[in-house]
Amino acid sequence: MVEVSAVEFEGLVSEALDTIPPDLTRLMKNVVVVVVDQAPEEGLLGLYTGVPLTERGDWYAGVLPDRIEIYREEHLAFCTDRDHLREEIAVTVVHEIAHHFGIDDRRLHELGW
Repeated sequence: MVEVSAVEFEGLVSEALDTIPPDLTRLMKNVVVVVVDQAPEEGLLGLYTGVPLTERGDWYAGVLPDRIEIYREEHLAFCTDRDHLREEIAVTVVHEIAHHFGIDDRRLHELGW
């Protein structure tokens, strides 16, 4: 287990977001990334909720933003040190952003994520 403040954890999430190439972040539409203390289920590090870009059509207007949640307490419980925490946050951020782009878990695993 790792102990970091909520502010420091949010900083690590921001660092992970900063590693996403600008060509990809420019394509992200109507999505918010938030840090949530507790996950809805044990072992869940992140969650994407919304309509992936690949499924949006002409009907998609006036919709609340998609939501990417990064779960702080699950990360802290799962990780063994700060380096592991930084790495795992980065993996989780990439994983959830991939869902925003319509990439499912099966394909992510094929790609090594």
